[in-house]
Order: sequence, then structure tokens, then C-alpha cells
Amino acid sequence: MSNDTFLRALRREPTDYTPVWLMRQAGRYLPEYNATRKRAGSFLALCKNPELACEVTLQPLDRFPLDAAILFSDILTVPDAMGLGLYFAEGEGPKFERPVRDEAAVAALAVPDPEAELRYVTDAVRTIRGALNGRVPLIGFSGSPWTLACYMVEGGGSSDFRAIKTMLYRRPDLMHRILTVNADAVATYLNAQIAAGAQAVMIFDSWGGALADGAFQEFSLAYIRRVLQGLHRDREELVTEADGTQVRRRVPVPAIVFTKGGGLWIEQIAATGCAAVGVDWTLGLGAARARVGDKCAIQGNLDPMALMATPEQIQVEAIKVLESYGTPQAGHGHVFNLGHGISQFTPPESVSALVEAVHSHSRKQRASGVSASSL
Repeated sequence: MSNDTFLRALRREPTDYTPVWLMRQAGRYLPEYNATRKRAGSFLALCKNPELACEVTLQPLDRFPLDAAILFSDILTVPDAMGLGLYFAEGEGPKFERPVRDEAAVAALAVPDPEAELRYVTDAVRTIRGALNGRVPLIGFSGSPWTLACYMVEGGGSSDFRAIKTMLYRRPDLMHRILTVNADAVATYLNAQIAAGAQAVMIFDSWGGALADGAFQEFSLAYIRRVLQGLHRDREELVTEADGTQVRRRVPVPAIVFTKGGGLWIEQIAATGCAAVGVDWTLGLGAARARVGDKCAIQGNLDPMALMATPEQIQVEAIKVLESYGTPQAGHGHVFNLGHGISQFTPPESVSALVEAVHSHSRKQRASGVSASSL
């Protein structure tokens, strides 16, 4: 592989600089993405066309020297494959025609076959891996069981999660049944992505932070752990040896877990066995590193709105994040990212400034062997 810095950071091995990629890095802030989406006709049509999904996955890599690609898809492909009828209402976001709100609907849920109902996703993974040709690693992903359940029960996005929390407290038996099916579906789906070529996977627990302490452990973390226990942690790859010969070898496939608003539980998330824990901007990386120790790597955590500043200010904010983490040492790894997805209103030149700042300053950190924050 031409650039495996991202994978080495997840394995907590030495790297020449801090790798960087961005959540939602292929998206509406890029004019070329908007042009491709227009050609596709709709967001769902774009997701379900492997060639176009490959095209938009590569677009940010053609603009910026990012250290990883992430599959272009949507977290709601899994419940859509369960037959809930996903659609996107103009100005309202994702909706489901058939929300899961009673015993009959819960009983009808089943794990979809990723090589049947979700074949367009695994085809996209295969297409993207071929197009990347070893340029950077490819990340596969899924929503967490709890986050998928939020959309499935609410029927779309929610500001107060009234429907799902009513079920959680009134009928926890139904809630656990949904989450069990979701966890098995997510593990099966991610394993299919790994088999198709994903070199790392990420679980987006976008709504885990909406839960109370105690409820998070029971209804989100326990099912993330179930997913991780069911994951294939390695895959067979064609590896080039130092002498130029190629051999087939099993290589590890690291898993990243990101709970937005989950700073309170970072130690518990790190203890699940994930390769890295994602951190949003509400928890400083220095504190995160102190709490996680050498359990796993850390990914994060610039506030996405910092990219609305000037290039000079963006550089300052990026350096603050790098200095907060400090210089990586043996057994520790840092992957730079935003604390959540990039805004559609972000100027592309802001991303250029960010990536340049992360790469250049982290090289200086390693050269000096000490961070300014420790002086």
C-alpha cells in the first residue's frame, strides 16, 4: 500500500505524521459531489449505484492528501433492507414509510442478506478498492444498533426521541429485541464489507449521547460490544514483501467506535475491544488520552465549525488539537478527524488548510519528540 499511515496509527505503531480523514468527507461541500449527485437523480440513487458511489468516494482524495477513504453510503441502508421503506423528504431528511412501533412490527424484523438486499454496497466496496489501487486504506461503516433503532422507531430524525424512549421505558423487551436484530445485522453487514475489501470499519453511534447514564450501557454499549464480538477481525490480502514478492496473508481489520456525546463513557467504550475510540469536540484529547491510556487509539476531534474560520485560524485550531493529544509514543495512536461530520457549507479551501496543518505540524512534533503543551 502506498500510504498505510492510517492503519499503522490504529495499530498504535510509529508513524511519520498524524494521519487525517474527515467524517462525511465526500459530501455537499464539494461542487464535484453535487454535480455527480445531480447526475444520479437523488441521494438514494447515488448510494445504490456502485460506480457513482466510487466516483464520489474518490473525489475528496483527488482534492486533498487525505490518509483514508470512507465508503460513500448511508447508515440507514440496513433498516431499508429490512423493508421499512427509506425515503428522503425534501428539507426534512430521512424518513421511513413503516416505522417499528408495535409487537408485530418488531417480530417481523430479520437480518438482511448483505449479498442480496445490500449487494449494491458490497459491489461499491469492491469497485472502490479496485479504483484506489493501494493509494490509501478504505473504511467501511455502519450505524450502531441503537442509532439505527432511533430512526426505525421514530420514523426519521428526532429532537427529543420521544417514541423510542417511550418504548425503552415502557417495553424494554421490545427494545432489546430490536437491538438484538440490529446488532446481528450490523455485524453481518460489516463482515460483508470486510470480505469485499474494507480495510477498517467504523461504527457510528450518533445518538448514543441521547441516553441517560445506565441506559447507555444497557441499550447502546452492550449491543456495540455484541457487534464487535461478531466481527471478522482480519481478512486475506495480497501483500508485497520487502524483496518485491507478493504473498497472500491475513491482515488485521481494525474497528473504530464513535459515540457522539459519549465522553462520559470513553473508558467503557475503549474497553469494548475496539481499535480506536472516536471523540467529539466536547472532550479534550489530552484528557481522553489520559483516560484511555494504552487500551486503544483515539480519533478526533476538531469542531467542524472551526472550518468556517480563515485558513490561518484553522491552522491554529488544528495545532491546538495536535498539542492537546501530544506526541504519539509506542502503544498510543492518534487519527486526526472532526468531532462530527463536515458541514455542507464548509469552503473546500478550509479542508486544504486543515490537512496541510495536520501533516506539517505533526511531522514537526515527531522531529522534536516533544509537544508544546508539555513544555
